[in-house]
Amino acid sequence: MRSSISNLSNMFRVADLRKKILFTLLVIGLYQLGANVPCPGISYKAIQEAATTSGHGGVFSLLNLFSGGALARFAVFGLGIMPYITASIIIQLLMAVIPKFEKWRDEGPTGQKKLTQVTRYTTIVLALLQSTTLVYAFHVGSPILLGTSSTIDYIPNFSIPLVLLIVLTMTAGTVVVMWLGELITQRGVGQGMSVLIFTNVVATMPAGGAAIKNQAGWGRLAVIVIISVFLLGCIVFIEQGQRRIPVTFAKRVVGRRMYGGQSTYIPMKVNTGGVVPIIFANSVLYFPFLLSNLLPSKGWGLSVQTWINTHLAQPNNLTYIGLYGLLILAFAYFYAALTFDPHQQADLIRKQGGYIPGIRPGAPTERHLQRILNRVTLPGAVWLASVALLPALMLSLFHIQNYPFAGTTLLIAVGVALETMKQVDSQLMLRNYEGFLS
Repeated sequence: MRSSISNLSNMFRVADLRKKILFTLLVIGLYQLGANVPCPGISYKAIQEAATTSGHGGVFSLLNLFSGGALARFAVFGLGIMPYITASIIIQLLMAVIPKFEKWRDEGPTGQKKLTQVTRYTTIVLALLQSTTLVYAFHVGSPILLGTSSTIDYIPNFSIPLVLLIVLTMTAGTVVVMWLGELITQRGVGQGMSVLIFTNVVATMPAGGAAIKNQAGWGRLAVIVIISVFLLGCIVFIEQGQRRIPVTFAKRVVGRRMYGGQSTYIPMKVNTGGVVPIIFANSVLYFPFLLSNLLPSKGWGLSVQTWINTHLAQPNNLTYIGLYGLLILAFAYFYAALTFDPHQQADLIRKQGGYIPGIRPGAPTERHLQRILNRVTLPGAVWLASVALLPALMLSLFHIQNYPFAGTTLLIAVGVALETMKQVDSQLMLRNYEGFLS
């Protein structure tokens, strides 16, 4: 205990690290301010009514989670970081099909700067589309989409000028959030976007715990907390798990020096994609809700809306569970293939004069790496799907409307916390201080 307190105090003894931590806390405070200021024209009475009647089930729950509850309040930062995350994933997927993007990726910092600019523009486009659709949805007050038990009109004075003002405000809020995240990355501690997501996720936990206590009592809350603590330990174990592929480099003489003759390994994480497959699966399931609000309210449009509301809006529905799980599995494999290319890795090993013991260089090495990738990705993908579907099981077993300690929540919190602490540790170790993870 004394050692932990000493390590914590070490963070503030280093002047440069202390400034970064204080700057990060300042940006988080500004972000929380914008997440609690409603957009102009929004009924505060409707927000209060929704807060007491909402369950926030289905895909809306994840969007509200990433905004720290700001979306349910229709705040200036209501869209949160979700448009940027979706844009980043789209650009990463397009790298596999657009040669220009792949070329930029291989150009280093110059190409990365171009990709970042494209991601920003894509974020603005997505923010415009999402804010426009959500304005209409919040005006109509869809109980299924918004997770409320009754129809609530957030925008009673609905008009085209007011809609344009709200859309512009929310889009501008997304741009500011993107800027704040980049500020944390440049001048603060940790990866900015991840830190903001972590802040939103943790901010919803106390209120969620209180809601469970009111709905189910102290006994079930205690059971849920115990399950969540056990799940937390499992997530830490899986997140740290990796398959190490040994690589040996042959000795070679360059000038008067001898290089190589060393052994190392290629780390291949069990959960390669992290929480990205879950995010993208939710984004795919989210689009039918957005499009259904634009369909006619009679005839075939009503039939489609009814089917979507019945099968895709209920987190404990078998169709939702099955489709959600399959999407997570598919995106886990797809993202693993994007982040780890066996052909590129095998070619890099060959060029550096290395080889995997017992495996010939070239095509045999590529097949070996591909086989290992498939084997490692399968348990990671199944684990990810199980973690994401845990809320559906909890909602069904305990008969509660909201489950704040979901696997997705803990997965994000653990992943960001570990990465941030590693960065702080590296700063402390650089200055001969003992770190947290040492």
